[in-house]
Amino acid sequence: MPQLGESVTEGTITKWLVKSGDKVNKYDPIADVMTDKVSAEVPSSYTGTIKEIVVEEDETVQVGDLICYIETEETMSNEPTDDARSGAVNSTAQKETKLSENDTSMKIRYSPAVMRLAQEHNLDLTSVEGTGKSGRITRKDMERHIESLSSSTAAVQETEKETQEDPAVFPTYKKKPAEKIEVLSEDKEVPLSPMRKAIASNMVQSKEEIPHAWTMVEADVTNIVKYRDRVKEDFKQKEGFSLTFLPFFIKAIVETLKEFPEVNAVWGGDKIVQKKDIHISIAIAAEESLYVPVIKNADEKSIKGIGKEVYNLAKKARLGQLSNEDMKDGTFTVNNTGSFGSVQSMPIVNYPQSAIISIESIIKKPVVVQDDMVAIRSMVNLCLSLDHRVLDGLICGRFLARIKQKLEEFNEEKEHVY
Repeated sequence: MPQLGESVTEGTITKWLVKSGDKVNKYDPIADVMTDKVSAEVPSSYTGTIKEIVVEEDETVQVGDLICYIETEETMSNEPTDDARSGAVNSTAQKETKLSENDTSMKIRYSPAVMRLAQEHNLDLTSVEGTGKSGRITRKDMERHIESLSSSTAAVQETEKETQEDPAVFPTYKKKPAEKIEVLSEDKEVPLSPMRKAIASNMVQSKEEIPHAWTMVEADVTNIVKYRDRVKEDFKQKEGFSLTFLPFFIKAIVETLKEFPEVNAVWGGDKIVQKKDIHISIAIAAEESLYVPVIKNADEKSIKGIGKEVYNLAKKARLGQLSNEDMKDGTFTVNNTGSFGSVQSMPIVNYPQSAIISIESIIKKPVVVQDDMVAIRSMVNLCLSLDHRVLDGLICGRFLARIKQKLEEFNEEKEHVY
């Protein structure tokens, strides 16, 4: 079992893509694996033949544990006897004949990524031509099929609108048409998905090992709201994606992390490791799953650059295209709970990081301003959860106060999205 992400210690085999006797090439996918961070295909490390599958589907194993045996071509070439070679040739010929007769035997074996794409685009998988082994439908097959269906201008515009109007990372809450409500006559047991099991395990580890503490400040972001409202249409036309509020917050946070390296740290067991790079983890909801991809070197990017990264990562999450590299090396997490209408929260620290901040809803409210005047201002709560082994209230109080100051002092003449 390979390691499929930072701090990942186990994974669940959700589907085997091969069976005993199948021949595989190096880098061919052999299994779908799900962890608390990513759902991915595990490639073969060798060219050879699957001899034995050790782990059953839906079984969870530790990183480094044995999941199957592969007899490599080098091993097979060392078999000495002519009889054995003859038998192998006959056996191979029989297998090839059998495979050719059952060329679409894996047509209906779908990976999680393929299933997600089918559900998102309301596609009938029987209409998709598979180019994978034994007719299996791959992610690339789905992408090609979706592209071909997108030739209609109306379909393209609708898809772009749906993605680009994302207010940040999470989808906006919109009232759905009335649906038939299921009324339960008795208790209903819902089996845990491998992803939900992995998330539960990770959250329990964080709560059991990390002594959490919480703090919050309220910031006046009226200047940012006015600036964003003024430039958002022009920005979307020029850049091809919507300018949301989240990049403004991330920019202020990463600038503050450079001033407070104590917060940009991870717990190292017997030491605290302050990270030299600032890699921001962002929480992304996709269907029933939660992913935490990473904006690498966020302190080197402009507001526009951060916005582009957020847009691309959110899109990849929804299409099931996040890679292991996308999920690695986060040093601090930003959570955008405000898109659900939340005004206060206490997020769980993303282990082994030392802190996580939630950006809540921007709310217009009456506020006392200069000379005891009352004005309507756009206000937001910033909620910080911290690992009290690593951080104390003094540092975190100053950290939040500095973010608040940066947000409130935003000046469109000095700062802009580019």
